[in-house]
Amino acid sequence: MKTLLSTIGAVLLLTMSGLFIYSTSLKTEEPQKITFFSLPNEIDFAGEKTPLHLVDVRERLDREMLINTNLHSTTTLIIKRAKRAFPVIEPILAKYGVPDDFKYLAVIESGLTNAVSPAGARGVWQFMPETAKEKGMEVNEIVDERYHLEKSTEAACKYLIDAKNKFGSWTLAAAAYNGGMGGVNKQITNQQVSSYYDLLLTEETSRYVFRILALKQIMKNPVAYGFDIPTSQLYHPIETQKIQVDSSIIDLAVFAKNLGINYKILKIHNPWLRDRKLENKSKKTYVLEIPVEGY
Repeated sequence: MKTLLSTIGAVLLLTMSGLFIYSTSLKTEEPQKITFFSLPNEIDFAGEKTPLHLVDVRERLDREMLINTNLHSTTTLIIKRAKRAFPVIEPILAKYGVPDDFKYLAVIESGLTNAVSPAGARGVWQFMPETAKEKGMEVNEIVDERYHLEKSTEAACKYLIDAKNKFGSWTLAAAAYNGGMGGVNKQITNQQVSSYYDLLLTEETSRYVFRILALKQIMKNPVAYGFDIPTSQLYHPIETQKIQVDSSIIDLAVFAKNLGINYKILKIHNPWLRDRKLENKSKKTYVLEIPVEGY
C-alpha cells in the first residue's frame, strides 16, 4: 500500500508540473532522464561570428538551445512548416541580397504561421500596420498584405537592408527588427559600443539574436538535436496555379465554388483576403493562388 501511494504521488506531482510522463513501472527511485546537447564550438549569424568565448554570450545561447530542444511539439511543427515556407522565403532573400540566415528570424517571429501579436503585429514577419505601409504593403479591412508571404518577405528585406546600411552589421540589423532602429541606435550611442554582443538591451532584444541562432543550429541539424522527422511527415509545398483579378469580387464563396474549390481553401491559400468580398474600385491587379490538388 505504501509503495502504491508513493507511486500515485509521483504521478500527480509530474502531472501538475506539466511533464505528463507515463511509465509502466511502479518504481519511484528512477529519476527523470533529461537529454543535454553540447553547444557548437563556433556559430555565426549571416557570416558574422558569435563570440562564444565570452561567458555571458555562451550562456545566453545555452539558454535558448535548452528551451528550444525541449519545446518538442513547437520545434517539431516549425521544422515541418519550414519545408513549405522556406522555398518561398529563400529565393526572395537571395534576390535582395539578404543573407539566408534571416529565414530563421521569420521562424522566431511567428513560428512560420500568420500569427497575431497583442500589439497588433501580424503575419509570418510580424509587421505593425504603419511599418507595413511604409514598406509598400496594402493594409486595410479588405486586403492585408502582411498575411501575404511573398510580399511581406520582400518588405522585411527592405527593412533589413535599411538597418544594415545604418549599422553596418547584419546582427545589429536583426536586433533592430525587434528593438527598432531608433531604440538600438540610442543604446549604441549611450553605451559607446558597436557590437550587439556588447550591448545591454531589453530582455526581449537581448535574447532575440540568440533565439535565431538556436533555431538555426537545431533546424540545420535536427537529428543531432533529437528531431528525427521522416521526410514524409514534413509539410510539403502544395502546387498552385496563379490567377489575376483586376475587378471587384462580390462574394468570395461563390467565386471559390466557380473555381472548383471552396471558401475555406481560397482563404487558406490567400490569407491576405480579409473579408468575404474583394472591393477593387481602383482596378488594381491582384494575384490569387488556387491549389491544383491537395484539398
